Amino acid sequence: MRKFDVITIGSGGGAKISSPAASLGFKVAVIEKDRLGGTCLNRGCIPSKMLIHPADVAVEIKEAHRFDIHNDPKFSVDFAKLITRISAAVDGDSNKIETSYSNHPNIKLFKGAAKFLDNKTVEINGEQITADKIFIAAGTRPAIPAIPGLAGTPFMTSTEALRNTTLPSSMIIIGGGYIACELGHAYAGLGTQTTFLVRSKLLRKEDAEIAAEFHKVFSRYHRIELGAVPEKVEYINNTFTVHYSQNGQNHAVSAQALLIAAGITSNADTLDLINTDIELQPGNFIKVNEYLETGVPGVYALGDCIGRYFFRHSVNFEGEYLFDHLFGGHPRAPLHYPPVPHAVFTYPQVASVGATEEELKIKGVDYVIGLNPYKSSAMGMALLSDHGFCKILVDRKTRKLLGGHIIGPEASDMIHMIIAYMNMNATLDDMLRTIYIHPALPEIVRNAARKAKTAFDKNLVRV
Repeated sequence: MRKFDVITIGSGGGAKISSPAASLGFKVAVIEKDRLGGTCLNRGCIPSKMLIHPADVAVEIKEAHRFDIHNDPKFSVDFAKLITRISAAVDGDSNKIETSYSNHPNIKLFKGAAKFLDNKTVEINGEQITADKIFIAAGTRPAIPAIPGLAGTPFMTSTEALRNTTLPSSMIIIGGGYIACELGHAYAGLGTQTTFLVRSKLLRKEDAEIAAEFHKVFSRYHRIELGAVPEKVEYINNTFTVHYSQNGQNHAVSAQALLIAAGITSNADTLDLINTDIELQPGNFIKVNEYLETGVPGVYALGDCIGRYFFRHSVNFEGEYLFDHLFGGHPRAPLHYPPVPHAVFTYPQVASVGATEEELKIKGVDYVIGLNPYKSSAMGMALLSDHGFCKILVDRKTRKLLGGHIIGPEASDMIHMIIAYMNMNATLDDMLRTIYIHPALPEIVRNAARKAKTAFDKNLVRV
């Protein structure tokens, strides 16, 4: 059995440990059953944004008449060329990672599925290896609901949707989370008629006011069926028909394509962890403590497979923490997450950090709201904004920011000023002392802060 200093299972977030450790001289084994780079590079963040940006451009072209700019109504897209370019770009980056690993004297790449034989023994393609430190960054995969008739049909998940070279004329999307909304926007923006079948509501984990505004705008471009429970799928003559119940009645909708975006499931169930003392939590997520340690000394887990946060930026943070404390000389200390932000790259764009208003109500926190619409700003006027706002939540006692939520153009960029304020434990007064460029979209954040100050001055929750 071969002995290494480090084993990383998964080449996405695990790269935050494997490459730096190898550069320090440690012998590292990297195990990857798919393409190098993990979900983000191959079938997630990067290819989806490379597809979404052209859709954003397409929406701007279609909406240009609002600015008295008129273009040829014959809109078209070379979808096959677009997808081929995206796939070539991400495959090229993945190949570069594999080449760098293969050429590194301290890295041994194993292509295959990892299986634990005991607490510290891992098998890949019949070969057994062990290490002093093992890091599990196995990620997640799309969850496939048990809908009668679905199995065996050529439905797509996010993986296939990002490699599909034929733009369907119509598509049914089962799901209402950020993956469903992002890919639905991408396809619709480029010309597909979309129908969403959603059990509860779109982006249900967002602040309620954000979710409501999102539904209002998103439904202009998509058919949305809320409270829809899929009962059966049929695929006949290259056409999908989904039968669903809604408000006690039976309905059916047909389309050329079907996208399943109904959540994710942890890949921990593929690792034979039953042979170890590593515990699983509901959803097959790996149980770790405040040091990202599993129940086996020397075995750590990070990223999507532990079920805390499902973002590349969060697993990067976790990986950097582990490397710093286990290899970088930092004293042992529990992992402390700063405010973890996220964004939904759709139309309209959504970004959030910190608590939602609903979470503060549950906790009984005394808070003040500052909310300002895009249209109530100079740049909002230039954009002819008819939707979107920034909402900040401020602790009434300390005047510190508790959360920030933005829906509208460039939300994923604008949220960063709120992230920075929260990381600095800034107060509302710090926000108001800042000079903002005029006219620029961040003035919307400043105006929200001004609204919160007025609420403070009048002893109200909001004005």
